[in-house]
Amino acid sequence: MDVPHHGYRATKPRARAAPPSGDPLLFEDTSSSGPPMGHQGYYSSGYSMSGVGGGVGNSGMNELFTDPMANAAVMYGSSLATQGKDMVNKEISRFMSVNKLKYFFAVDTKYVMKKLLLLMFPYTHQDWEVRYHRDTPFTPRHDVNAPDLYIPTMAFITYILLAGMALGIQKRFSPEVLGLCASTALVWVIIEVLVMLLGLYLLTVHSDLSTFDLIAYSGYKYVGMIFTVLCGLLFGSDGYFIALAWSSCALMFFIVRSLRMKILSSFPPDSVGTAASAKPRMRLYITVATAAFQPIIIYWLTAHLVR
Repeated sequence: MDVPHHGYRATKPRARAAPPSGDPLLFEDTSSSGPPMGHQGYYSSGYSMSGVGGGVGNSGMNELFTDPMANAAVMYGSSLATQGKDMVNKEISRFMSVNKLKYFFAVDTKYVMKKLLLLMFPYTHQDWEVRYHRDTPFTPRHDVNAPDLYIPTMAFITYILLAGMALGIQKRFSPEVLGLCASTALVWVIIEVLVMLLGLYLLTVHSDLSTFDLIAYSGYKYVGMIFTVLCGLLFGSDGYFIALAWSSCALMFFIVRSLRMKILSSFPPDSVGTAASAKPRMRLYITVATAAFQPIIIYWLTAHLVR
């Protein structure tokens, strides 16, 4: 006799029946492979939203990149940018060659020390000719006779700092006075280089002297100016004038010997005649005048710093 057990149910599988129409589903039946019929509209609407938001954007981008006119516009803009860059580089190269500028800063510590000694004691130096290798001059680090822009640049900055210190010691420092001192020193170099270029042009001197060379030779005076101001601050007016005389004579000797190799050697030796023989004398005059002008500039730019 079977006794029914209230907590036991038979495990025999039963057929799945559809719920009554009036009772809501507590859980969604996800056992079937496809999406629920009741949520078909949701998937459709989701697809539509994707098509509106992302699909349209993607299709717009695809159309942009597949449009021949858009591609042509992009290529034209790229070519214009490349042409503009080339034009800018060409215009910069007309006035300032980066490779040539790097040449004037190709120095090392050994060269700087030897060049400073040459500027202050040039009388014992024998060989003043710049060496070449396959029509290319040696870099300054390999030839002490080669002009450079590192020493003039550093000397100019040191001169401005020394001028500020000298004015501060004398209780005369102000930013305006220091700015006027710096601008005056720079303007004198520019005027000197322009006069040299004009003189070489009028005399039709065909040499390898460039504008950077002239700036370098003109900027070497700042080394003597630093020495002069230091001696004036340490030893007074007597030390200033002794240092002025020494640095001026040394710089004049250096300029004459350096520029003579550049200017006078460019004159053809087979030239004859009165007019032809006058040109070497004019070139010598402009070389000596350039050297003789250096003490005047040194005194003009340093006398007001030492009192």
